[in-house]
Amino acid sequence: MSKKIATRKSAIHGNGMFAVASIRKGDRLIEYKGRRRTHEDVDAGDSGDIESGHTFLFTLNEDWVIDANFEGNSARWINHSCAPNCEAVMEENEEDPKASRVFIEAIRAIKPGEELTYDYGITLAERHSPRLKKIWACRCGAKNCTGTMLKRKR
Repeated sequence: MSKKIATRKSAIHGNGMFAVASIRKGDRLIEYKGRRRTHEDVDAGDSGDIESGHTFLFTLNEDWVIDANFEGNSARWINHSCAPNCEAVMEENEEDPKASRVFIEAIRAIKPGEELTYDYGITLAERHSPRLKKIWACRCGAKNCTGTMLKRKR
């Protein structure tokens, strides 16, 4: 993990990742790690419960998910924001899609003390009912906050 970031309590939700030193736009901060699992395995277990409003899952492709509930690192503590300062960048492995990797990179300069955030981009197959929007409520506090982590379906 970069010496520029650390985990601590977050005003957004539970734990969070914070800058402890200045971070430049484009800096690669941490890899999102966890066990590679199929969507079917995740759906059959309790890691993918849409009723929880909490996830450590990162979709790699149509076959594989990174499940940071198992063998995950501190990248799982980076919270969602509607006005993020980071983004998830995928390095696809075309020969072995299961081996694709995800990194968190700064999309702007970040000052020491700022919480790292990115847009989770969560889309659900289910209708985004008021109940689900409440379960997946966003607490980022951004001026443009949508109130939910769920993205509109296209």
